[in-house]
Amino acid sequence: MATRPRGYGLTGEISRKIASKYDVGLEQEARLWMEAVLGEPLAPDEDSSVPLGMDKFQAVLKDGVTLCKLINKIKPGSMTKKVNTSKKMPFLQMENVSNFLEACEKLGVSKTDLFQTVDLYDKMNMVQVVNCIFALGRKAQKVGYDGPALGAKEAEQNPRNFSPETLNAGQSVIGLQMGSNKGASQAGMSFGRSRSINEHGINDQPENNVD
Repeated sequence: MATRPRGYGLTGEISRKIASKYDVGLEQEARLWMEAVLGEPLAPDEDSSVPLGMDKFQAVLKDGVTLCKLINKIKPGSMTKKVNTSKKMPFLQMENVSNFLEACEKLGVSKTDLFQTVDLYDKMNMVQVVNCIFALGRKAQKVGYDGPALGAKEAEQNPRNFSPETLNAGQSVIGLQMGSNKGASQAGMSFGRSRSINEHGINDQPENNVD
């Protein structure tokens, strides 16, 4: 049976649109941060001053080993499961990636910032992979990691608690958009009054005449 080439049809079109948004500048920032945290280059044979590009960046991360080592550096003990170093067993490599994502979520990284295993392993969405690394960098600063920083520090929550008296006072205030009935009257209104026509013109007459 014939097989469809990779990136066929709508799936391929979506993948190409995602790839077109890939930013090598952000990739390079993420890479240099990872190398600083790990204390070793991601790609020893490549010049660290030159971005790897999407294909090479995906290749050095796809087995999940580097990602697992990274999060263990940020939060020792984050990886409670064994890191598989096999280069020939895809399902073990994907398991590493999955375990990394699980550790990220436990660390507090938002689900919306995570990627799917296939996004990395099959290079379906490397934009989201880079985004996840930045999210991990922000979270690292918040969970007590005092090493190299990546991106802006994650904002702290600033909940506002109002007293019952303040809340009750607010409920009694009428917004300006509601308008005002100050000074309103029924003067000049002729609703409910009948009109009679005579030779002198139109006269308004009360609806009910009481002798």
